[in-house]
Amino acid sequence: QVQLVESGGGLVQPGGSLRLSCAASGGIRSIAFMAWYRQTPGKQRELVARIMSGGSTNYADSVNGRFTISRDNAKNTVYLQMNSLKPEDTAVYYCNADISTNYRDQYWGQGTQVTVSS
Repeated sequence: QVQLVESGGGLVQPGGSLRLSCAASGGIRSIAFMAWYRQTPGKQRELVARIMSGGSTNYADSVNGRFTISRDNAKNTVYLQMNSLKPEDTAVYYCNADISTNYRDQYWGQGTQVTVSS
């Protein structure tokens, strides 16, 4: 059974940095892409960043230039380096991945809280 396990959230002051990690496991044959989404109460979940298996990336305009997504294919792990954090980055961050086992499907992590506050 596929699992995505996130880590690295927490409380940080404005202007600070955090690094999120998400490790996928469970009968994985291949991963087409891995991504980070975020959600705040009363709002839809929004894409923050995505990285394809070949390494191409895309970012939300609101984080472009501040966040960097990277991936370790050997470890089936994706990272999100978040710099120059702002209070509006406060959200629950979710890992998402398109994974093939005996079939192809999309999976979600349990979410990790990021709070940016002084």
